[in-house]
Amino acid sequence: MRTQKQEKKPFVLMNDGHLAFFFLGVGSAFTKRHYQTNLLIIKGKDHLMVDFGSKAPQAVYELGLPLTDIRNFLITHSHADHIGGLEEVMLLNRYVRREKPKIVINPTYQTLLWDMSLRGGSAFNEEHSGEVLTFADMWEIVRPKWLESYPRETHEANVGSINVKFYRTMHIPDNPQNWQSSFWSCGLMIDDRVMFTSDTRFDRDLIDSFEELFEPELIFHDCQFYNGGVHAGIDELGTLPPEIRKKMMLVHYGDDWEDNEAKVAKFGFKGLTKQWHHYIFD
Repeated sequence: MRTQKQEKKPFVLMNDGHLAFFFLGVGSAFTKRHYQTNLLIIKGKDHLMVDFGSKAPQAVYELGLPLTDIRNFLITHSHADHIGGLEEVMLLNRYVRREKPKIVINPTYQTLLWDMSLRGGSAFNEEHSGEVLTFADMWEIVRPKWLESYPRETHEANVGSINVKFYRTMHIPDNPQNWQSSFWSCGLMIDDRVMFTSDTRFDRDLIDSFEELFEPELIFHDCQFYNGGVHAGIDELGTLPPEIRKKMMLVHYGDDWEDNEAKVAKFGFKGLTKQWHHYIFD
């Protein structure tokens, strides 16, 4: 893997064919310094926007990237730092670009996302023969394939040349001991090479099972600098084997990251993920 800082504007949604990861932000939900953890995956002419939180529209504006140029989305869960910009995506595409963006989503999460989060700000903008707008009026839906043989609920889809497998995670609430009794959330395995957990509590079974299945080259893992709540704590992640920690980039961390750089180094993690840097896999 090599790293390249984004220097030029406008941001271009393509590259020379390598797999690359670019974070609009790397912070926690309430960060004020480096935006929220939303990820753009780019490979050649193909791209996938993973989550689009409340600060994402500002981030793409600052990068010189028109929001309606982003055509493919996948959402990992329904917290505002991951979905807060989706209403703007839907309305701009419907009323300005007049073309639906694509979203990779299974029926279960589609119902949760629409009925619990997006419907109120979108459905009632139009009425036709007594019917208001639906999720399918806003999005071109891409249905993934369920991978029945996997150790936890996992689905797979291809976005052009990008292969993505998304697996259930253990994020909220703060007390279930397994993914089955947690509210719906997911992380990603991209091209069977790179793991992105999105938001998750410490879940040793997830790390062990996907290490056995894929031996990922790199893991972008959720991390907070204290224990408790609904995210993985750095001390918990510090109990992982050294060979796992050395290929783990920490992300979704708080604004006090300078105070914790020594601990990151002490545990032997690969490092803290940086905002507006390309992580490139040749």
